[in-house]
Amino acid sequence: MNFKSLGINIRKYRTEKKISQEKLAEMAYLSPKYIGMVERAEKTPSLLTLVNIANALDVTADMLLCDILNRHNEIRSSLILNRINSLPEKDREHIYTVIEVLLKYFE
Repeated sequence: MNFKSLGINIRKYRTEKKISQEKLAEMAYLSPKYIGMVERAEKTPSLLTLVNIANALDVTADMLLCDILNRHNEIRSSLILNRINSLPEKDREHIYTVIEVLLKYFE
């Protein structure tokens, strides 16, 4: 199993939240070197370590593992829907219009 996407997702959420590797390491009770190794897929975290990282980033484990899990498309859809729902109504309507056009194109 390839855990490269796990590291990519950890880095993505860490940088989105403007958290350094050093700060994430401190928050997750790890070393900065270990965080770097996980982000580069040189190490695979244990379950406890993954939970600590997810808690430190204030994300769910499925957000970190969404590209690895068998049901990744359902998870991605849910994450995208959450992002859409956080937008103003006008922006949501634009997105739904684009989605409808794309669905008609692919049907």
